[in-house]
Amino acid sequence: MARGHRTQAERREQTRTALLDATVECLVELGYARSSMQEICARAGVSKGAAQHHFADKADLMAAAVEHLTKKRMDALAESLGALPRGVDAIPAAVDMLWAGYSGTLATASTELWIAARTDPALRSAIRPVDRALGRTALAHILEIASDLPGDQVETLFWLTVNLARGLALDAELGGAPARRKQLLEEWKRIAVRHAS
Repeated sequence: MARGHRTQAERREQTRTALLDATVECLVELGYARSSMQEICARAGVSKGAAQHHFADKADLMAAAVEHLTKKRMDALAESLGALPRGVDAIPAAVDMLWAGYSGTLATASTELWIAARTDPALRSAIRPVDRALGRTALAHILEIASDLPGDQVETLFWLTVNLARGLALDAELGGAPARRKQLLEEWKRIAVRHAS
């Protein structure tokens, strides 16, 4: 096979990835309602017919985008976790890592999908299992690095951190002050370390 020649499976995967990346880009820039299949296809450099070969409709594409977002988050999480210290010393770094995972571009796209899912049952049913899988995976990693602490205590701190991070990510979307978010995260780290010590 000539070097640079792609197989049909590689071309299919490249088209699929381009569509998913374009969907995330549209969600962040335009929001769910204005993310049309036509706009997504144009950004991906793919015809509408080719897109329909991969995804039946917009809901199907959005559901796949949720999985795509989650895979990116999980990959970033797995990479970050290896560098964390262990035990109580891991708490401040874990808070920073969870904040990074639940904020930024991926969080913006996820928030957009969650808001749309409130009135779209198909999208909601696609998002729930993916979001739960991300939470379970992240929690399992956190329990591993904090294995010398009581598991129920670590789990409580984890879910408090996740929900704080989601709330702060929404605050960022609404134009809240970055200095206040930083102050709240620093205060939460102090409280979490004190609670775990």
